Amino acid sequence: MSFENGLIDMRSDTVTHPTPAMRAAMANAEVGDDVYGDDPTINRLQELAAELTGMEAGLFVPSGTMGNLVALLTHCERGTEAIVGDRSHIYLDEAGGMAALGGIMAGVVRNQPDGTLRPGDIVAAIRADDVHCPRTRLVCLENTQNACGGVVLSREYMRQVVDLAHSHSLVLHLDGARLFNAAVAQHMAARDLIAGVDSVMFCLSKGLCAPVGSMLCGSSNFIAEALRQRKQVGGGMRQAGVLAAAGILALETMVERLGDDHRNARQLAEGMSEIPGIVLETEAPQTNMVYFHLSEKVNKTFPEIRELMKQRGILIEPRLVTHYWIDARDIENVIRSFREVLHG
Repeated sequence: MSFENGLIDMRSDTVTHPTPAMRAAMANAEVGDDVYGDDPTINRLQELAAELTGMEAGLFVPSGTMGNLVALLTHCERGTEAIVGDRSHIYLDEAGGMAALGGIMAGVVRNQPDGTLRPGDIVAAIRADDVHCPRTRLVCLENTQNACGGVVLSREYMRQVVDLAHSHSLVLHLDGARLFNAAVAQHMAARDLIAGVDSVMFCLSKGLCAPVGSMLCGSSNFIAEALRQRKQVGGGMRQAGVLAAAGILALETMVERLGDDHRNARQLAEGMSEIPGIVLETEAPQTNMVYFHLSEKVNKTFPEIRELMKQRGILIEPRLVTHYWIDARDIENVIRSFREVLHG
């Protein structure tokens, strides 16, 4: 099920196009001015997101990066500190927004290979009540943990860190960009996986296939303040129900099928593991990501291989990501093309 242009695009699940049903829903969406709170489609999406995450309220934002930023701005004052993983998206891939726009320091803790932050490391990173130190306000987790191979954090671990944070009078924010991948992989509802967190952001525009948007969910008081922060960073939109309509379908029709993407990723990993010269960093992918690199025996560089694959209609990066527009036949094509490119 490759794209209309015939390409097999495995660079990310951010490349997904809206489905035909989403395009129809967008064209027929009932809209209003969301800054006035008058867009009924956005209001419905926000209520649905809150219900699915077990939160009191939700807020539609243009991107996951903005959702995380708004959460940090809401939870933290300038000069305070948020504990983040050294391989987290908030720390590595959000242009330093927490510092540049929020005046928030990053207290960096090492991510373990399984994506977790060791509880002892979190405790050690909490600042003493000392005039010389910033006050620690927040702990941030990421589930799935993207840069660790798309791994999932378990319900038990999430509960442990929630309890740890609250016992130290801290709040916990979850970057759940691919939250529903984590939930489906563990055969549980998202609300059960994240129970106890103070806020969560998840993306509609990755594996769920909507073209634009993310959701930030939390208590009613938190969302009321987050609405003000969203306005400050330019996230107030007008008749954005045309986008929310796709988001509603994403949540109603695209969550359970994420299991197909996980199965395709396992098929891809199995096939690539049999190709000499390819070294998998995730031999048994838990979700929809397969990380790999080339062994020293390969006589081509990665840019050369990427170009040869592109000539075959396949777009790749060292992280291959399955999604709605990739099916089992595409996976077979990718494996075969890798074998041909590397070994003729």
